[in-house]
Formats: sequence, structure tokens, C-alpha cells
Amino acid sequence: MSFSPPQRLIRADAWRSLVRLLMTVVVLLAVAVRPVAAQSILRDAETEALLQDMMDPLLVAAGLQPGQVRVHLLGERSINAFVAGSQDIYVFAGLIDAADSAEEVQGVLAHELGHVMGGHAIRINDGAKAATSISLLSLLLGAAAIAAGGGEAGMGIMMAGQQAALGKFLAFSRIQESTADAAGAQYLSKAGISGRGSLAFFKKLQNLEFRYGVKQDDDQAYGRTHPMSGDRIQSLREVYVVDAAWAKPADPAIEQRFQRIKAKLQGFISEPERTLRKYPESNTSVPARYARAYAWHKSAYPQKALAEVEGLLATAPEDPYFLELEGQVLLESGRPKEAIPPLRKAVANSRSQPLIAALLGHALIATEEPANFPEAEEVLKTAIALDNQNPFAWYQLGIVYANKGDQPRAALASAERYQLEGRQAMLALRNADLAMQGLPEGSPDWIRAQDISLVARAEVERERKRR
Repeated sequence: MSFSPPQRLIRADAWRSLVRLLMTVVVLLAVAVRPVAAQSILRDAETEALLQDMMDPLLVAAGLQPGQVRVHLLGERSINAFVAGSQDIYVFAGLIDAADSAEEVQGVLAHELGHVMGGHAIRINDGAKAATSISLLSLLLGAAAIAAGGGEAGMGIMMAGQQAALGKFLAFSRIQESTADAAGAQYLSKAGISGRGSLAFFKKLQNLEFRYGVKQDDDQAYGRTHPMSGDRIQSLREVYVVDAAWAKPADPAIEQRFQRIKAKLQGFISEPERTLRKYPESNTSVPARYARAYAWHKSAYPQKALAEVEGLLATAPEDPYFLELEGQVLLESGRPKEAIPPLRKAVANSRSQPLIAALLGHALIATEEPANFPEAEEVLKTAIALDNQNPFAWYQLGIVYANKGDQPRAALASAERYQLEGRQAMLALRNADLAMQGLPEGSPDWIRAQDISLVARAEVERERKRR
């Protein structure tokens, strides 16, 4: 004997299917956006300089100008990189840690540049729209079937539409990845960089897939955002091994700098115990000392950290980044006066590198000596003129203005800070409006405060509508 399920049950099941369908659409759109705001961006002068020097030959190979595409470092341990916006590449700290050479990272950067040149961060919305149209069509057809009394048929239409939409979007993503692979290989070739690093890194990814039991057969390709690693390695190997740059040695200066950065990052993001195991005190190389200096500093052993810095400075007394580290350890261990001389020297030797200049400004302010505030204002203004995307520098400059009794500009500096941090639109709005009240109307600072106010007000309204 058979019977039809109650209509309420049909409708409940259909509603659950509808919810799953809409969730799929939301996921598709979320993937297309790839938000960066939730990530922690790491700012380090030496690391940013190296990543840009690794990137610039690839940019020239792609027909762009050096510096036209910027590389940002995210403090996440994932082995990943992606493009956001149209010309920004984000690299995870875990990728730097996993790479054994600069060429491996350059292979990743070349691939991401392929996404930039292909406009994939923008065009991915096309794939999401196509998938969404399939989902909406299946929604309409399924709803019509349910309304006509065909509950099971309606749910089947919805589920089939959902699967087709997801499959179409994933296929679109795989095509983009393959295109970026091919473009990246071209850029490496034109830049005279061997593809050995690119293949080595893809092999690492494949080994991770093996470790986690990810199947490599064709039956699994349908549900993947990327082509199978084995297929990518095979396709790229055929291109790389016949390239003139295949046997070219790596740039020794870039490689040396990379090993320093890799160790420095290890000391910064990893647990000190892990860093000290990987870089024991018997290892007196520059990378090992760098890593241990950060590990000891994180562990609140400033004297041990400074001992490692002294070892670094013995090898290169004028190195601005070693001097910066000495000043940082002294400053953050409560010795700001002692931090000023090495930081002044670091700023001079780095040609007023803005992140280092901001640290010097902080040290000058931390002495709480009024005589140091004019110099702090000068170096902070220089830092912001060269890089106005540093909320910490704006925060320090706000302290200087407040100390002078210039409350409108202190409020403007705070508004700049909150806007850059991207999570406190209401505070940005309040400070921008406060600044406008005290600044001469129509002046450059007043206009800037007005701009921040307009942007922050719009964001506050969006947040209210989302609640």
C-alpha cells in the first residue's frame, strides 16, 4: 500500500530545500567577493621590500610598471594566496613558511599576477551570476511544481538546479586557475626566472592532498575549485623544462634575503618553543639569529633578544632592519630613550622608510619628554606622506596633535586611523565631524575630514540596515 505524504510535510521539505538553495547562492557570492577585512595584515618594512623586489620583474614581464601591483602579507598560517580588488595580491604567512626558496614564492606570485591580468577578481562575478541564474530558474520551476501538487518533483527540480549551479561555478573557477597557470609560466619565462620553484611548490600542494586523502582521479574534479594538482604539474612541466630559464640559477641576493625573511617570520608568528627548536643556539647564521631574536622578544627575554641582535649587527652594523629590530626590542621592553639612537640610524639608512619612521615617532613620544615631540611630529608626517595607509602612524600623530592642544587635527588623525582599521565606522564618523567643527572650512584638512565623514556615514547606514 502506498500513500502520499501530507501537504504540510511536502511544503516543509520544499522549504528546507529552498533554504539550502539560497545558502548556496550566498556562498557563491561570498566566494566572489573574497573579503580581506577579516584578515590580519602584517606590516614589516623588510618583508614588503623583498616581496616587491620579487614581484617587480614579473610585472615588467607582464607589461606593467614596477610597483603597479602591490603584495600584502596576511598573518594566517594557511598555505594560500589570492587576488582582491583588481591589483592587490595577498600572501599568507603560512605560504612563506612552507616555501623552501624565493623561486617557489615567485611561482605563486606569477600565478596570482595571471589572475590580475585576466581580471579574474572582477570577472568571477560573471561565474556567480551564471550559477545564480540556474539556481533561480530551478527555484521558479520547483515552486511551480510544488504549487501544482508535485512536491517530490518540485524538490527534485530544486536539488538538480542547486547541483548544476554549483558545478557551473566550480567549472568557471577551474578555467580561471588554468588560465592563471599558463599566464604565470609566461611571466616567469620573460623575467628569466626558472619554473623549478613553481613546480616544487605545486608538488608540496599535491603532497598535502595525498596526506589528507584528497583523491586525484577525474571523478573528483567536478567538485573542485582548482584543477587537480597532478594535472597542473604535468602541464606546467612540459612548458618549463623547454624554457630557456629552466636551468638558470636563482638570484643569490634575493634568495639570501628570502631566507632572512622566512626565519624572521617564523620567529614572529610561531610559538617561541617551536622557533628555538628549529633554530637552536648552536646555529649562528643570520637567519637563525633573526628567528631567535624574535622568539626571545616574544618570550619576554629582552636581554637574550638583544644579544642576538648584537650578533646580527656584528655582521652588518649599518643594516637598517637590524637597527630597527634593536630599537623595537628596547622600546617594547620599556627603554624608549635607548631605542631612539638605533631607530634614528635605521630611518637614515633606509631613506626614511615609513614603517621604521613611525616606530621612531613612537619611541620619541614614549619618552614623554616635550622636547622630543617636535621631532616626533616631523618624522610621523614624513612617514604618512610616504605611506598614509598605516593606522599606527596616524594614531601616534594624533597623540602629538593632542599634546600641542590642536584638538581638530588630533580628531582628524583619529578619523584617519579608524577608517583605515575598517571596523569602527561610527568612531571614524564622530572624529571626522569633530575635526570639521574646528578646522577652517574649505581647507585641505577640512575637505579630508568631510570625505571621511561621508564614507563613514554611508558605512554606518549600511551596518544599521544589516541589523
